[in-house]
Amino acid sequence: MSSSKTAPRGALSIIFLIVFLDLMGMGILIPIIPFVVQPYRADALTVGLLALAFSAAQFLASPYIGVWSDRIGRRPVLLTCLLGGALGYALFGWASSLTLLFASRILAGSTAGSISTAQAYIADISEPKDRAKNFGLIGAAFGLGFILGPALGGILSKISLSAPSYAAAIMSLITFTVATVLLKESNPPEHRAQHTGGWAAINPFTQIRLALDQPAFRTLMLAIFALNAGMTGLQTNFAVFTHARFGLNAAQNAVLYAFLGVMAAVTQGLILRKLAPRINERHLIAWSAAAFAAGQLILAYSLNLSMVYVSIVFTALGFGLAGPTLIGLVSQRADPREQGTLLGTAQSMASFTRVVGPVWAGLLFDHVGHGAPYVSGAAFAILALLWSLQATRTSV
Repeated sequence: MSSSKTAPRGALSIIFLIVFLDLMGMGILIPIIPFVVQPYRADALTVGLLALAFSAAQFLASPYIGVWSDRIGRRPVLLTCLLGGALGYALFGWASSLTLLFASRILAGSTAGSISTAQAYIADISEPKDRAKNFGLIGAAFGLGFILGPALGGILSKISLSAPSYAAAIMSLITFTVATVLLKESNPPEHRAQHTGGWAAINPFTQIRLALDQPAFRTLMLAIFALNAGMTGLQTNFAVFTHARFGLNAAQNAVLYAFLGVMAAVTQGLILRKLAPRINERHLIAWSAAAFAAGQLILAYSLNLSMVYVSIVFTALGFGLAGPTLIGLVSQRADPREQGTLLGTAQSMASFTRVVGPVWAGLLFDHVGHGAPYVSGAAFAILALLWSLQATRTSV
């Protein structure tokens, strides 16, 4: 029985608001992280390692968060994640050493399960055919958060480099309050898993292996991995790249991130919702991955800011259409009692790219060339295209 028949009224709007507020808090930090790290270490690799600390913690914690959301419900897991994020941001603002900066990112990463839990919430209340476009709401919230978050971070950085971190902590507490008051549980007791399955259920490597052992999920998970691997350079190295090539500071980078946010919001909040019911998933993912690869190559060889803006258009369109569609396919093929577990595993695949990706992007940047991380991103996008074609070949 679909849980969508008993979905709380207005639940999609509420989950959109929660994800938007949460991601706006995350977005505040993006323009300032390289400049916060600079007094301790000035190389791109250290910036990448700081991102790695967050993602490694997220990678290890995501399966546990997914399993427990299947067992005890989505609401308490979301609330716990929001509180953990608030503490992590506050520690980042207070930190006076590189060690404390890393500790803050590990704390934030270990409770960064709001996205996969929100996806599981949406799966609970959506019919299978509507999941891809509804998952796009998370991307739209992500985009809107990136419009306001980095812009606010750039403005607050003029006060101090700690101010954006404290603002992010406050944002997480506001989100926690909104969720506490408005969010109803989407996963009723009769639909929950009855046991966690022990260590195997919370071991990310075991969960990934089990997913890869299943033909229905193998190439989907590989495509998710490759698509997110292609994005890691933009997520963790973009401010370093624009500073090195064009001399942009934190406030100027905030404008670029705001434009990326606009494109992400339009792509996933409007374009995806129009295209998903009309275009075959195989074709949608293939063309989107190709656009993503093109955007990465344009960025790698950009000679001026106009080319950077063009690259952002292609990148946002490609990633914004392909990502939710792949997640929607995972959700459609998952048993209702395993939505949190499998979506948590997909999140682990994405997190794993952010474990190895920042180090890879930093090494390429430092030792090969400023555009090398984005040439690599284009290659990963092509792999995502090939694996997604294989995953969807029987659905045509």
